[in-house]
Parts: sequence; C-alpha cells; structure tokens
Amino acid sequence: MANTSTRSVRYLRREAAKSLRRNWDLYLLISPVVAYFILFHYVPMYGVQIAFKDFLASKGIMGSHWVGLKHFERFFDSYLFWRVIKNTLGIGLYELAVGFPVPILLALMIHEVRGKWFKKTIQTVTYAPHFLSTVVLVGMLIIFLSPRNGFVNMIVQLFGYPPISFLTEPAWFKTIYVFSGVWQQMGWSSIIYLAALTGIDPQLHEAAKVDGASRLRRIWHINLPGILPTITILLILNIGSVLAVGFEKVFLMQNSLNMDSSDVISTYVYRSGIVGAQYSFSAAVGLFNSVVNFIMLVTVNRLAKKAGGTSLW
Repeated sequence: MANTSTRSVRYLRREAAKSLRRNWDLYLLISPVVAYFILFHYVPMYGVQIAFKDFLASKGIMGSHWVGLKHFERFFDSYLFWRVIKNTLGIGLYELAVGFPVPILLALMIHEVRGKWFKKTIQTVTYAPHFLSTVVLVGMLIIFLSPRNGFVNMIVQLFGYPPISFLTEPAWFKTIYVFSGVWQQMGWSSIIYLAALTGIDPQLHEAAKVDGASRLRRIWHINLPGILPTITILLILNIGSVLAVGFEKVFLMQNSLNMDSSDVISTYVYRSGIVGAQYSFSAAVGLFNSVVNFIMLVTVNRLAKKAGGTSLW
C-alpha cells in the first residue's frame, strides 16, 4: 500500500514537471496575476487573527492575547447590530433586484438596434457615467437634489408639491443610492451581455423569421436562452456579494439625519476601527461580513449547479 502511494506521488510529480516544461510560457503569463493575489489578498489575511485577540499595537499581532469570540459576541449583542444588518441587506437586495436586470434589458435593446450610428451613440451615452468618480457622482446628486435650487425639486414644485430634502430623509436614501448606481453602471455592465449576444448563431434568427416569429418571440426564445449561462454566472457573483455594500459612496452620502438608513457594515467598521481605534472589534465585524458573503456564494453556486448545470466551479 505504501509503495503504491509512493509511486502515485512520483507519477504526479513527473506529470507536473512535464506540464511545467511544456507550458512554461502560459505559467509565465499568469505568474503576475498569481503574485498579485498572493501579495495583496492572501498575505494580508494574516492580520485577520486580531479579530480573535485584544490587539495592542505595542505588543503586535503575535504578542496580543487571544480572547476567542469575544468581539463577535459584542457585535451580536450591540444595539446597532440589527440596524447595520438591516441596512446592508436592504441595500444589497434592492441593488440586486433593480440593478441586475437593467443591464440585461439594455443589452437586449441595444442588440436590436439596426442603425450603426444610433447604436454607437446609445452605447457611448450609457457607458460614459461609468467613468465618473464616486465623489463627482455624489456631488452631482447633492446639486440636482438640492431642496432649494435642484432641478428635481423644481419639477416636483411644478406639480404643486413641496420640495423634498432627498439627502436628509432616511426613507429616500436607499432609492437614491440604488438608482444612481444603476444609472452609472448599467451601460458598462451591459457590455458582457452584448458580447454574449454576438455569440448566438444568426441562423437561428433566420430560421425563426422563416417560421414567422416576431422580434419579441426571437428575443424570448433565442437571445435570452443564449445568454442564460452568462446571466447565471453574474447572478451568482452578485448574490455572493450582496452584503458587500461599498464604503465610499455610502460614506459620502451619509449624514447624521439619514443615519438610520445609511449606516451599513462598511461604515460601521470604519467608525469602530479607524475613528474609534477598536481594531480587533472592527476586524471581527469585517470578518463576519466576509464569511456570510462566502457562505451565500457557495450556497447559490450549488443551487445553480443543481438547477441548471451552470456554476462557477
């Protein structure tokens, strides 16, 4: 038994060496990417252990005392726990429900446009917002939604309604956050669906036209099934990051009046870790967020594999 195992190990080593010699150029090509992930994604994970310690800068990571799950329990018992979870989950699901289907619809519509000039114009107009920085986007929101001279409130007042303070009323925060993100990213996100649509065999459309299928029928029965694997993969990735609401935009839009709706895990981690210098506690909150996202990604990936056979792995 031991001899068989040893021979298997030697065989695998020989095959690995042969593969390395045969495909050395491919391994060389991918080496910068591998090095990037090792240096900037895996090596920093060494510091995650402070979530289980009472970290003191004077003692360092290794010298600090282990405290087990103390910081996790403190987070779960915190009066802000449900507010942070509710806001993070609410924004993530809202963004998924609105922001995920819009690029698909946009790609299907652009794909059906026949005029080349008109098609390029639509693509340029919808791609352009992607290149705006988050700071510029939030600045535009502040100007456009101003209750005194913002053009949105001017339209509201034209219909006889009083001006609305969109950025200070908690009820409006999630809607403004999600729809401004949709406006900024829908064009850019549609590129991958347009690429998938170009891979569909044109003969399928020709055959459908001969059979008398309308344009909507062809979209429903040819285009949508053709890009379904791409939709499934991107849906898995989106669900896997539903709790990973970004920090920058929320932080820029946040103020003391809309805190009830805008306080999410990332801003809570910032306040605890950077402002409050509670490094171990903030690391525990961030680790909790990452673990939940990982569990959701694996679960959805498994469900998608069982349902349709398409999955990330």
